[in-house]
Amino acid sequence: MIAAACAIRSRAPSRVWTRPRTAACLAIPAVRALPAAAPLRSSPPAVPELAPLVSLAAMMLAAGVIGGLLAGLLGVGGGIVLVPVLDVALGVLGVDASVRMHVAVATSLATIIPTSLSSSRAHHRRGAVDYAIVRRWGVPVVAGSVAGTCLAARVDGAALAAVFGTVALLVAVKMLLPLDDRVFARDIPRQPLALAIPLALGTVSSLMGIGGGTLGVPTFSLLGQPIHRAVGTAAVFGLLISLPAAIGYVVAGWRAGALPPGSVGYVNLIGLALIAPVTVLVAPAGARLAHGLGRRALGTVFGAFLLLVAVRMLYRAAQAYAA
Repeated sequence: MIAAACAIRSRAPSRVWTRPRTAACLAIPAVRALPAAAPLRSSPPAVPELAPLVSLAAMMLAAGVIGGLLAGLLGVGGGIVLVPVLDVALGVLGVDASVRMHVAVATSLATIIPTSLSSSRAHHRRGAVDYAIVRRWGVPVVAGSVAGTCLAARVDGAALAAVFGTVALLVAVKMLLPLDDRVFARDIPRQPLALAIPLALGTVSSLMGIGGGTLGVPTFSLLGQPIHRAVGTAAVFGLLISLPAAIGYVVAGWRAGALPPGSVGYVNLIGLALIAPVTVLVAPAGARLAHGLGRRALGTVFGAFLLLVAVRMLYRAAQAYAA
């Protein structure tokens, strides 16, 4: 019996240690082999459509050529010629009417920056810039430019067309009528209320996409300033108007839709890159044509051109509001 008890005691530990080892082995889950990963296929890179870009570049080149010829022929520069040409070009390309005038105005202002800078330096070297007027009117002009940009961001293209058409009609009437010798004052007024003049000048110019020449030169002439000083001072104001306005149009149109290719905000960089140099190259040809016409004849041609532009812009605005 003692020997049997010893045998049972000697076999007991073997059962105790065998069962946990068996349970541990049973607890190990079976490992399944993962399926082989499918080989990666590289998709071909997206190729941008070139047809819209080529069409846009061609229309911008045509706008620069026409704008340069008319600017040289009529003795003006900037948006009063370029905006209507750009509006037609963008319309041919099928750009949506809700942003077409915004793009035309903003791109025109961007092209005015280098030309007004070059013109200002040239007039400065000739001593034709009245810096007393620049110091007095500079801040209101910049404030008006910013105000006009903020207003343009809140209105549709028809409203911009209406503003452009109305002001173009007034300038056309002045050019067509013999009002060259009329003046409203003998010098720049110094009253505080007179600061409304540069404020309105900056606001309307940034709404129309024009520099300082179209409205600035007639304003200074009506206030008794000599023509050369009026032109030189207006060139400086063109820079003060176009630079903040172009930046404002970039910000205002940053999230806008239906913009043409190559646009940063409302400013089209393709138009900026092509129009500015082409206008500079072509303008002398228009100037040579202008030498065959007298001053009165040039005024009549310019007035007739603006009259056609004004009628077209006002008609477009009326159609939009009637729809």
